[in-house]
Amino acid sequence: MSRKICVITGSRAEYGLLRWVMQGIMDHPDLTLQLIATGMHLSEDFGMTVDEIEKDGFKVDFKVEILDNNDSAVGIAGAMSRGLSGVAEALDDLKPDLVLVLGDRYEIFVSVAAALVAKIPVAHIHGGELTIGAYDDAFRHAITKMSHLHFVATEEYKNRVIQLGENPNSVFLVGGLGIETIKNLKLLDQEELEKALNVKFKEKSLLITFHPTTLDEQTPRAQMQELLNAVDKLSNVTLIFTLPNADTGGREIIKMIHDYVGKNPNAYAFTSLGQLKYLSCIAQVNGVVGNSSSGILEVPSFKKGTVNIGDRQKGRIRTTSVIDCETNKKSISKAIETLLSEQFKNSLNSVKNPFDQGNSSAKIVELISGINLQQIVKKTFYDL
Repeated sequence: MSRKICVITGSRAEYGLLRWVMQGIMDHPDLTLQLIATGMHLSEDFGMTVDEIEKDGFKVDFKVEILDNNDSAVGIAGAMSRGLSGVAEALDDLKPDLVLVLGDRYEIFVSVAAALVAKIPVAHIHGGELTIGAYDDAFRHAITKMSHLHFVATEEYKNRVIQLGENPNSVFLVGGLGIETIKNLKLLDQEELEKALNVKFKEKSLLITFHPTTLDEQTPRAQMQELLNAVDKLSNVTLIFTLPNADTGGREIIKMIHDYVGKNPNAYAFTSLGQLKYLSCIAQVNGVVGNSSSGILEVPSFKKGTVNIGDRQKGRIRTTSVIDCETNKKSISKAIETLLSEQFKNSLNSVKNPFDQGNSSAKIVELISGINLQQIVKKTFYDL
């Protein structure tokens, strides 16, 4: 029986994880892919990454613009309001049989709320995880409660979704989607990457992504300054910055990065690298620094180390390639020193990524093509 699957995406990182699921849906004889792009995808400030989606061969059915130039708490609430009404109108037009989303951002939270009141079942990827330092943590668990199917990355996350009252029969362990992207793409070598980015790698290099930590008392600006102070002391190291998300304080961090890059010829900033160049960077650099989930979920598959700063990813399962540190210059500097040491580099050979569960996308596509959607719309709370 043919069914329409509507994927909703709001950020470059989330699309990178969804890409092969979307391809699987598009290639499946009994499924029709519908696509709603919103959030940062439609903002020039964040790279207008909807263009990358279309270049990959996907048709965007609806573009729901929600962002303005205000990333304060009031500004984010306004974006959520616009997202709720805009996605509701798009879903009313598309009338999908199932909505498929990934992650924990506010764009996805309001999209799932719109689907809920429209009585459209929702499948959620990467539920059950913890990121204690950001309000995304609460959004993720709320999305779980509004969703009907759950595709999780580890056994621990599966148990947590069930603990939230979801029926075990609706929770499926599929692994982390980012690892599949790594396996599917032919990455650029150093020469190709340098040419593509117009960057010359020095003896050592770091890929840096730092997002606002929305629940910390210390301001995003203060935290970013500590990071810049730490990397400023490094010699003969190329610094490649990717810019942060559209969260509270994000634009202030972006300005700080651009100011730093303008004064330091060894530093470069990119609004959006895209999946191929981003993953190729991980393969070529000595390690990753910041607080992005990618440093925990995907970087271990490259046998590369991650300096994870602060609490934004606190609570996530991590392997030994991740070095946790506090949001101050001294702690960050010590962690980077460890990252660049030969002893730590040699220890990475034995690292195994706990999120690698095989062909995740194919598992998801198979499940959503065969499951009885009528039976999952009415949920009951599952008591342990």
